[in-house]
Amino acid sequence: MKLGNTLGIELNIGVVATTALVAAFLAAFSGGAVPAALSPEGCDVPQSFVESDTDLSQVTKEATGRHRLDISVIGTGSSALSGPDGARFAYPARLDEALKTRLHGIEVKVTAHVQSKATTAVMAQGLGKVLADDKPALVVWQAGTADALSGIEPEDFRTSLDDGVAAIEAAGADVILMNMQYSPRTESMLDVSAYADVMRVVAQQRGAVLFDRLAIMRNWNDAGTFDLYTPTKKYDMARRVHDCIGRGLASQIINAAHLDAVRMQTTR
Repeated sequence: MKLGNTLGIELNIGVVATTALVAAFLAAFSGGAVPAALSPEGCDVPQSFVESDTDLSQVTKEATGRHRLDISVIGTGSSALSGPDGARFAYPARLDEALKTRLHGIEVKVTAHVQSKATTAVMAQGLGKVLADDKPALVVWQAGTADALSGIEPEDFRTSLDDGVAAIEAAGADVILMNMQYSPRTESMLDVSAYADVMRVVAQQRGAVLFDRLAIMRNWNDAGTFDLYTPTKKYDMARRVHDCIGRGLASQIINAAHLDAVRMQTTR
C-alpha cells in the first residue's frame, strides 16, 4: 500500500503488520492533506540544531580552491514534492537557492537523486554512479523513513548506512546525514527512535555531520511555528516547510565548512 502527503513523504507500508498503524497513516496522510501552518515566516532553525563539531573539510577545500560547490542530495519521497513544479520548491532546490544567495563568488550546484520508497540498502547500491557522475564535494543523504516503515532491522539499517558513508568518504566527499521527518499524528504508532539513534551513532563514528530534521520539526511543532498535527488542503505550507529545511541545511553547511570567511574573501 502506498500512502503519501504533500510534505513529500511517500510511504510504503509493505511488511508493517498492524492494521491500526495502516489506518493511522491513512488518517494522517490520505486525501492530500498536509499539516496547517501557523507562523510560516518565523521558521529559522535554532542555532543549536545547525552547529557541528565536525568540519566539512572537502567543502571548504572546493569553495576556497575552485570557488565552486557541487552537492548531491540522495533521498526518498520526503526529499521531493508532488506536482509539476514540485522539484522547484523541494528542499534540494531551496538549498541550492539559499547557498547561491549567501555564497557570492562561489558556483553552487545541487543535484537531487530521489528514489521513492527506497531503503538505505537500495540507495547505497546506487552511490557509485552518483559519485562518479556528480563528483560532489558533499553528499546529503536522507534516510531512515523507508527502513522504519518496511520493518528493516535497525542493525541491518546501520550496516547499510555505515557502508554507504564509507563509500562516499572513500570517493573524497563530505557527508551530511539527514534523518526522518516528524509527525505527531503517527509517532505513537511508528517508533523511529532506533533509526534516529543509529544515524546519530554512524555520524559520530564516521565523522559525518547530522542534520537532525526530526528534532528540528518537533521543535517547530512544539513552538507553534508549524502545526504539524492538524490536516489542511493548503499545499503552500508544504513548500514553506521545505524552504525552511533548505535554508537550515544551508546554514549548517556554511557553519561546518567555515564558508562565511570564504564569502568575505571572494566578495572583496
